[in-house]
Amino acid sequence: MKPTTEHNDRIAKMTFASVYPHYLNKVLRKGRTVEELHIVIEWLTGFENPKIQELIERNVSFETFFALATLNPKSELIKGVICGYRIEEIDNPLTQKVRYLDKLVDELAKGKKMEKILRNHTA
Repeated sequence: MKPTTEHNDRIAKMTFASVYPHYLNKVLRKGRTVEELHIVIEWLTGFENPKIQELIERNVSFETFFALATLNPKSELIKGVICGYRIEEIDNPLTQKVRYLDKLVDELAKGKKMEKILRNHTA
């Protein structure tokens, strides 16, 4: 499945603040913590907790959120399917970054070990 231009535009305009509560609820329901969620977000984006809170308060779009982020070089190791899309085949860079975040949150909620989520395991 390939994201359409409309899909990509919708994701770019979506605000991080509108999605964050869904991420939080998902991980809390599965017994994970806010701190773990923030570790995952920081690993991917470089944003520490105060910056995450600021971006939520500013109600920034995902386009702005990822424009401000310093993406972890290991993010290209994030592979698999999320929301029906194979992450490594998404050709829109912003949509791919949002799906990276979705995938990391999903892995956290599924109980995966933090070192695996943060791609610290050795092959």
